[in-house]
Amino acid sequence: EVQLVESGGGLVQTGGSLTLSCAASGFTGDDDAIGWFRQAPGKEREGVAYISFKDGSTDYADSVKGRFTISTDNAKSTVYLQMSSLKPEDKALYYCTAQKGSPVLCLSSWSHWDYWGRGTQVTVSS
Repeated sequence: EVQLVESGGGLVQTGGSLTLSCAASGFTGDDDAIGWFRQAPGKEREGVAYISFKDGSTDYADSVKGRFTISTDNAKSTVYLQMSSLKPEDKALYYCTAQKGSPVLCLSSWSHWDYWGRGTQVTVSS
């Protein structure tokens, strides 16, 4: 059974840090990929970062480059999103998402991503 469960969201002040976790079940294949998307109220869902299990490659949205880091544990059972220098515009519901086999590694469209968690809320106070 495939399952994605996010945790780690919360309230943080501007400039602060937060680490999100995604417990991923059923996505240990060498050609799987896990990503993070976010959605703020009234806005489109946007890609934040992804990691490919095939070669460990990562990519980030321009808005978070240099501030966010995606990583996974050795068992590929948990994917982390370390967020630092948080800004009020980072406030959103953050979703963990995944593709199994021959993933389309793309942050510009959420439609390529097949599996989704329920999300974890991140709020950044100014």
